[in-house]
Amino acid sequence: MADVPPLKMTPDALNAFMLRAFPASDEATIGKVMEAEPGRVLICRPYHDSTLRPGGVISGPTMMGLADMAAYSLVLAHIGEVAMAVTTSLTIHFLRACKPGDLYAEGVMLKLGRRIATCEVTMWTESRERAASKATVAYAIPDGPAA
Repeated sequence: MADVPPLKMTPDALNAFMLRAFPASDEATIGKVMEAEPGRVLICRPYHDSTLRPGGVISGPTMMGLADMAAYSLVLAHIGEVAMAVTTSLTIHFLRACKPGDLYAEGVMLKLGRRIATCEVTMWTESRERAASKATVAYAIPDGPAA
């Protein structure tokens, strides 16, 4: 994405905010921001048996949740702590079975507008080259100061 603004939040700040914003969660359930740079974040959700579906693969709801968290983190990294930025759409394509393992999500900003941010999120366990799913996520950005 051209003309990506500088980040307003670091990975540590994003992780601390997520734990405050979702007090019933922890890194094992929402993941951890590993990297953040203008236009991109990398998130890892540690493997746990609870993420499996019948057939022994990572479940769709687990991947959808991580895609949403990656997009939220990416948007907040650029706009700051705006808790009420909310998902307006999430479309996901499951490309192959997602084998058990730490689940990674790379979020890339497609467009950061004044009111809507659109991100693409690729997820994998084996390697980035063997993506298990790809999502497009849009976030509404509220007016006014950070909430």
